[in-house]
Amino acid sequence: MIEVKTRGELEAMRAAGLVVARTLAAVRELARAGVSTAELDQLAEQTIRDAGAVPSFKGYHGFPASICASVNEQIVHGIPSSKQVLAEGDLISVDCGAILDGWHGDSAVTLEIGEVSEKDRQLSEATKRAMWAGIEAVRAGSRLTDISFAVQTAARQAGEDDGREYGEILEYGGHGIGRQMHMEPFLPNVGKPGKGPRLKPGMALAVEPMLTGGSGETLELEDGWTVVTIDGSRAAHWEHTVAITEDGPWVLTLPEEA
Repeated sequence: MIEVKTRGELEAMRAAGLVVARTLAAVRELARAGVSTAELDQLAEQTIRDAGAVPSFKGYHGFPASICASVNEQIVHGIPSSKQVLAEGDLISVDCGAILDGWHGDSAVTLEIGEVSEKDRQLSEATKRAMWAGIEAVRAGSRLTDISFAVQTAARQAGEDDGREYGEILEYGGHGIGRQMHMEPFLPNVGKPGKGPRLKPGMALAVEPMLTGGSGETLELEDGWTVVTIDGSRAAHWEHTVAITEDGPWVLTLPEEA
């Protein structure tokens, strides 16, 4: 069953989502060559706590940090480290979650460090495009896999437009969210439309595609968290928390000025 929230509960989730949006904006400002991912993590935690919220990730199943910082071939769940120093031309995906008054917000962005290659820029833009296509499909009356199909279709169209084929990550995807960070259902980023539960106003989902510049095969490192591409190709990750309303999708982690 997918949890259905009241309007007031969705507004509480929006407040948590704004904390996440402001945190990612702060991280974006700091992220540059010479800065470590540990420094980004420290800033994120301070920003979240200054807002009266708590980092969702820190301590979650033992995760040691407040953000996931995944650099280049790292797809997701990268652990921030003082030894991981950003360099010109890097891609870094930053995933951030915050709990405010018991409600979760969850969002991810991929950041370009200085001047990146055209292929890396296209990869990030293709992933972002796929996310927005999925968000547009978060509508009352639709089926869960209508979102999956929208993400998949946009990702493949972006690949055609860019003259390449992007690797699709099958093991990881979106999820329900509310009073817990990860709730039912799992939301795949590929799939045929018209399957799964019917979407209703009050439901909330995290839509989060991940694409690679090569193979979609993955490997989890010995740290038990960091997931990398098996062929060393670079990866991108974009995510927003989205509520279903009578008027269409409401992106709860979108910055206020957006």
